[in-house]
Amino acid sequence: MDKETLRREAEELRDLYQKLREKLATVIVGQKEPVHFLVLSILGRGHALLIGPPGVAKTLMVSTLAQAMGLSFHRIQFTPDLMPADILGTEILQIDPETGQRYFRFTPGPIFAHVILADEINRASPKTQSALLEAMQERSVSIAGQSHPLPDPFFVLATQNPIEQEGTYPLPEAQLDRFMFAIFVGYPSQEEEMEIVRRTTGVWEPKVEPFLSAEQILHLQRLVRQMPVADNVVRYAVELTRNTRPQESKDPFIRENVSWGVGPRAAQFLLLAAKAHALLSGKYAPDVEDVQYVAIPVLRHRMVLSYQAEAEGVSPERIIRYLIQEKVAVV
Repeated sequence: MDKETLRREAEELRDLYQKLREKLATVIVGQKEPVHFLVLSILGRGHALLIGPPGVAKTLMVSTLAQAMGLSFHRIQFTPDLMPADILGTEILQIDPETGQRYFRFTPGPIFAHVILADEINRASPKTQSALLEAMQERSVSIAGQSHPLPDPFFVLATQNPIEQEGTYPLPEAQLDRFMFAIFVGYPSQEEEMEIVRRTTGVWEPKVEPFLSAEQILHLQRLVRQMPVADNVVRYAVELTRNTRPQESKDPFIRENVSWGVGPRAAQFLLLAAKAHALLSGKYAPDVEDVQYVAIPVLRHRMVLSYQAEAEGVSPERIIRYLIQEKVAVV
């Protein structure tokens, strides 16, 4: 793609993004940073995990975003008794009324939509959680030896309550690694909370008219991937991820506080997210600062901390900031 085409399409993308933020603001009060990272996830063709207490508009953010983009949306409430077939679908025995011949017909489950809200994903059993792995990675579902493609684009936007852990099943590392972002959604400010109460205790109906389409989303995703990246930015993203691994690091702080660092998928997501953020920021190529901006939500859920780190209250965010500020030189 030549520079002039990139410049024109980047400006169109920023106009669409501004319009999207304005539409979402009519429904969602505050939460600007979580919404921004959700949009980056969409542009980067990634999935996102939203972590926050009840009542902070996690579900509303996802459903409103799907409405604005004109995408199909299904909400799946994860519970301990939820089975994989309840998500993926199943084959039902049918009888042809004319011939009397029996055959199996696949009935798609709720996962066959553009945007899937996996609500309280950690409440389902590991067996059910694993049913999402193929869908998230391959964007298809295999039933009885047959592969069924999912709609394109396809996103899993999951929510998790960090407060109540009784009766929950922690997500396995392999599944956490499939999420581009772990987005923390906090409480609103006092002014925002007052506005929320005003809106929701009146005759307010939260609805956004769609102004995008699946084809436009796919085009914007291709635009992000076509964006050029300098070698020094690629090197920085790779060095940042490699320095999280105690097996390769000589830094005593990392070796003492990290049991397992992040894998290569983290560097891929760092670059994709940095590209999307750069485009929305008015740049035509990402730089090191863009990688640093997206580093915490991309890396925080991929590291396995040591017992010493957990005992001393060392968080993944602290380790990432340490690497950005102290260890990885800006090249």
